[in-house]
This record gives sequence, C-alpha cells and structure tokens, in this order.
Amino acid sequence: MRYATLSVAAILAASVSLSMVSTTAFARDYDEIRLGVDVPYEPFMYREADGTLTGFEIELGNAACAYMEVSCTWVEQDWDGIIPGLLARNYDAIMSSMAITDERAQRVLFSEAYYTTPSAWITTRDKEINIEDRASLEGLTVGVQRATLQDNYVTERYGDIMEIRRYTGADDVVTDLMAGRLDLTFMDYPIAEATIDIDTPESDYKRISDFIKQPEEIFGKGVGMAFRPRDEALAERFNDALRAIKENGTYDEIMNRYFNYDVRL
Repeated sequence: MRYATLSVAAILAASVSLSMVSTTAFARDYDEIRLGVDVPYEPFMYREADGTLTGFEIELGNAACAYMEVSCTWVEQDWDGIIPGLLARNYDAIMSSMAITDERAQRVLFSEAYYTTPSAWITTRDKEINIEDRASLEGLTVGVQRATLQDNYVTERYGDIMEIRRYTGADDVVTDLMAGRLDLTFMDYPIAEATIDIDTPESDYKRISDFIKQPEEIFGKGVGMAFRPRDEALAERFNDALRAIKENGTYDEIMNRYFNYDVRL
C-alpha cells in the first residue's frame, strides 16, 4: 500500500510541478526574445558587406523590440524548417515574411498582419512569353523558392504545364535565371527589385504579368509574425508594439527606406 500511496503522491506532485512550470513558461515576462529568420530575402532580411543583419523586417523587428524595451536576437533558419524550428523552441517567434494562411494557422499563432506585397512573373528581355496563353507555356521551365506561396501558386495553377524547379533561396532562382537555365520565374516583387534590375528601360529582365495578390486561399491575408499557439501574451505584446510604431511614424520611416510604394496594413 505504501508503494501505491507513494506513487500516487509522486504523480500528484509531478503534476503540480509541471503545471507550475507550464504556467510560468507561458506567462513569463521575456527580457530577451529570439526571432527566427531565413536569410537572405532582400530587401526584407539580408547581410551588409560587413556581415551586419539588416532589411525592412529586421529594422521593423528591432524597432518593435526597442519599443517593448527588450533585447532581440535573430536566429537564422532555412525556410523549409522554420515552423518546425519554432515548435521545437529554437526561437520564440518567426519574423520572416510569412504570409498568414489558414493552413499555417493550424500550426502556429499569427500576429496581426503588418505588410503585404505582390508577386509577379518575370523573364529575360529577349523572351516573348504570354503568361495568359496556357498552351504556349507547355514545356517551359519556371524557378521558384521552395515551400513559398509562389511555389504553391505555380504548382497549383501551372504544375501540369511547366517544369517547376524549386530552390532553397531566392538568390539561387535568380542565378539560374541569369544563366539561362530557367525560362521564367514567379517571385515576390520586392525580391525581384532587390535581386535583379527590373522594370527599367535598360534592364535585361522584364515583368510579364500584373501584380498578383489573389487568391486569398494561396496568398493569405498579409504577412504576420508566427508564435507557438500558447504564446498569446507574447503575440499581443508584438501586436501592441507594431501598432505603436505605425502610429508614431517609425514604421513609415523604415518602409520608405526600402520601397517606393506603400506595403503597410
């Protein structure tokens, strides 16, 4: 009987202990926050020549942390493992151009959306490709960054027509486009602006579509930070901070350094 009694007592004690640890973990007041990010994804996040991490979202995240008076540490993670890394507690949140979609919302808790940008089809100046003529696209090779919304869009809409080549990073897509190993690419337009000279008379590359932000079931409701589902308090702190830096003009100052059009939500 003592063995059974002690076992029950031990179980109850362990349960209470775990409950206390769990409550502390979810309610703790962060003084240092680790933010997961996939680098490079210019102009949102990239490294200067001296190795300094910068970009629109890096500056935005640092401004939010400064408002909250906490220290931020950026943790680099490849995109295809960025949600598993969050769930494994390798960092406390993701701030890396992650679009809010219903599929992702089943795994993570999103902040309020804080920006949105369009995607576009791009090819070299010497090619004549009509993206509206599906029959003419048969056999063409398109490059996309793996596991992105652009990958999802091309796979769903054009996977039966074009050969899709998937890359770890946007820079690799651009490298193969420049080398002639791709016929075209579909990418986030600010990434195209940052990585290739686009939409200028002297450019070797051209946009062959309107800006694309729909359908919502693929492109989502804008970009948000991602948190573990139980970290509601931390998500709300960032929501408050992002609202505040929009209201005090900090957001616009940062945005205007990277874009000549409005991306705010």
